[in-house]
Amino acid sequence: MKHEWRKHEKDLYMPAQKPGAITVPEQKFIMISGQGDPNSEEFAEKVGVLYSLSYAVRMMPKQGYTPEGYFEYSVYPLEGIWDLTEEGKKADTLKKDQLIYTIMIRQPDFTTREVTDRAFEVVRKKKPHPLLDEVVYGTMEDGLAVQMLHVGSYDDEFRTFEAMKDFIKNNNLEVASLKHREIYLSDARKVEPAKLKTVLRWKVRPLE
Repeated sequence: MKHEWRKHEKDLYMPAQKPGAITVPEQKFIMISGQGDPNSEEFAEKVGVLYSLSYAVRMMPKQGYTPEGYFEYSVYPLEGIWDLTEEGKKADTLKKDQLIYTIMIRQPDFTTREVTDRAFEVVRKKKPHPLLDEVVYGTMEDGLAVQMLHVGSYDDEFRTFEAMKDFIKNNNLEVASLKHREIYLSDARKVEPAKLKTVLRWKVRPLE
């Protein structure tokens, strides 16, 4: 049976439009970092490189190599961890050129460094790109977090964050880091801003 993250991991990827707490386990990712406006051509190029590698992993059996433990699956959605430069934090309004990010795509549990190294080899031959040298493979664990589904423009996310702040305060929690995670369930190139679906997530910890 094909593993569909939308169906089989609903708690992680399909939350309600109201805040809720969740414990996020360790996950495997390919990642690339940068600074600047996510509407830039460079950002789009980085997204493209991540997808090239992710599809290279998924298609390996058709290329004659089946990783141990391989199973059919849908490629996971793009995610991003967002922060601001010190200059950006001092500004009264959001300056997108001061955004610091790590964007990434989760890889299935059977993935190893050897498997991702093979994916790099495939992409370097088929679709070489200078940004490949900036992509890294690693693990990440959010642990205790509060998340909520945001529907609408990225520029309106502050409303969803306000609801999350209230939930955190009312449940004797505090934000563990001002960095936040976004999981993009919609393709912004194809979906109008008012209908974009994005999971917003903050790492939290209990108040002592």
